[in-house]
Amino acid sequence: MSNYQIEAIKVSNLYQNYGKLAAVKGINFTVNKGEMFGLIGPDGAGKTSTFHILAGVMEGTAGKVLVFGQPARDARLMTGYLTQQFSLYLDLSIDENLRYAGGLRQVDDDLLWERRHEYLSLMSLEKFGDRLAGELSGGMKQKLALCCALVSQPEVLLLDEPTTGVDPVSRREFWDVLAELSAQGMTIVVATPYLDEAERCHRVGLMYNGQIHEIGTPAALRTHLGLHRLQVKTTNLELSEKIILQNLQTNISYTNIVDIQTFGDRLDVLVEDVTMGENQVNELLKPYHPHIEPNEPTLENVFVTRLRQQGSAPKFLEFPRYRGRNKSKEIDENINNINTQKTSCQLPSSQIAIYANNLNRVFGKFQAVKSVNIEVRYGEIFGLLGANGAGKTTTIKMLCGLLEPSGGEIILGGETGNLRSAELRKRIGYMSQKFTLYDDLSIMQNLEFYSGVYGVPRKLRREKIDWVIATCGLEGKENMVTGQLPGGWKQRVAFGASVMHEPDILFLDEPTSGVDPLARRQFWKLINDFARNGTAILVTTHYLEEAEQCNRMSFMVAGEIAAEGSPSFIKASQPGQLIEIIVNKNQAASKLLKQQFDSWRVSIFANSLHIVIDHPQKEISEIRQLLENHNITIYSLRNIPFSLEDAFIGIVQRTENN
Repeated sequence: MSNYQIEAIKVSNLYQNYGKLAAVKGINFTVNKGEMFGLIGPDGAGKTSTFHILAGVMEGTAGKVLVFGQPARDARLMTGYLTQQFSLYLDLSIDENLRYAGGLRQVDDDLLWERRHEYLSLMSLEKFGDRLAGELSGGMKQKLALCCALVSQPEVLLLDEPTTGVDPVSRREFWDVLAELSAQGMTIVVATPYLDEAERCHRVGLMYNGQIHEIGTPAALRTHLGLHRLQVKTTNLELSEKIILQNLQTNISYTNIVDIQTFGDRLDVLVEDVTMGENQVNELLKPYHPHIEPNEPTLENVFVTRLRQQGSAPKFLEFPRYRGRNKSKEIDENINNINTQKTSCQLPSSQIAIYANNLNRVFGKFQAVKSVNIEVRYGEIFGLLGANGAGKTTTIKMLCGLLEPSGGEIILGGETGNLRSAELRKRIGYMSQKFTLYDDLSIMQNLEFYSGVYGVPRKLRREKIDWVIATCGLEGKENMVTGQLPGGWKQRVAFGASVMHEPDILFLDEPTSGVDPLARRQFWKLINDFARNGTAILVTTHYLEEAEQCNRMSFMVAGEIAAEGSPSFIKASQPGQLIEIIVNKNQAASKLLKQQFDSWRVSIFANSLHIVIDHPQKEISEIRQLLENHNITIYSLRNIPFSLEDAFIGIVQRTENN
């Protein structure tokens, strides 16, 4: 009997109530042995409560959960659980954390040592056994936490948002490990806010308001959506978006157009009929010379559309502005010019908000930042991207005056001298990686405190604070202690606090980490709104689908800039070709191909493989021959476009290997 005929998890009519709050409302689903099942949904959908019950941590209010035929509570020794907040001891080493986890699970010393070698090798951590967990990068911590969940060799592995805050290279490696474990027969249930990750699951359940509304393979969910995605480039994105939105709201002739989203150098338009959609977009945007490329919808399109159909989309409220640069025409010309060029434009210094030339930073004998050059204009969203430890946060701290550079020149808002002056501080907003509000103060107290720190005039504070509360959907909850908010809601409040004073320059260091896709879209609407009103924005993110929102970006590798340009330029500049292969033995094919190619070039996506090749004519025939020699059948092989994550990983790996 194959794995897919063995039922590993069966959830029947499950409810979970907390007093009068119904968190889970009669859900039903099954997961088969060896399957990777994704549970996706917005914050507060009921996912974490479901995980607690599956793990046997708590009992459901009603219903039944069976793990290989046993109640979940009785099956705890065969279940591994990695929670949102990983439970490592930061003052213990990697080996000490593993010994502690093995002791809790009653793993014999001989077995523990054998598994320690197996899993640390799988995670590329075998050389760091004596390193303290607190000294590891975010990606390495998550890999260690996964090792701790695996030392008892569970038959079921539960992962609740395991890669939040993990860089793209480590995320790809993490998911390749999960694919291998799944192929070995381990059953995996994973929740993730990153829907490019959910594409790697065999099946996905869409959960909101405590219920599972749709289950299927990622491909089936996209097909069932019944929509097509048009990628549209024009000479004026802002006006193009406004024209389409206006016609959507007022002209019934355009009901074929379902949704529109702005990215850094394009619009994504969802339509019911692709030919009619192309004709309508061409007609509406004719003055702005649209270039249209049809594409299949993403899983994020499915997620957002389904939640909108349920009336769950957060509202967008105009920010109450009392000042501002009001340079929209100049900004439009500036950004459109930027989007068509590889390198920065020669602009008057009055248009440059953030400038760094030959920036360096040394800590002892270690050079963290090496000759970095950056220009960010007013009205521009600029992405500074890189793996953990690439030097991004160090660079941002120097740019905003929090850290003295070892060398180089910085101009911030026209100021070349004292970057910490009170006058300059009032023109800058800063949202750090770590949540910067006070957990023991209420939401209202935090916002009142920050409006004072940023010098918001007293007569304007109430309206600004009300805007933050309403935008976050927290009306009536203003006096809740901030520490009680879920992570995604905290991020929204922190963003509101950082912009109340209408900054000219805004630094956002991983602002949407752990935020669900619907809230993330609202976040970026707000970010785009501030840019269009003249704010210069420098943002870092590990989620490269949202990095597409940037007008331009730089990729940092080991303290240096390795690539720069618009999202489209960077993707188009990738050497070689990305191919997708579907075969009958996915894991076996992956192992074979990783022996033939660098391991970073081969990645598993659910039932397919993605492979980066430099010499398509020669290497495709070699791939066919290799798989044929090992009795692996190729069902399909096709070229697919590079994603920004593919481009990022390729740039990082090629740079490090040179």
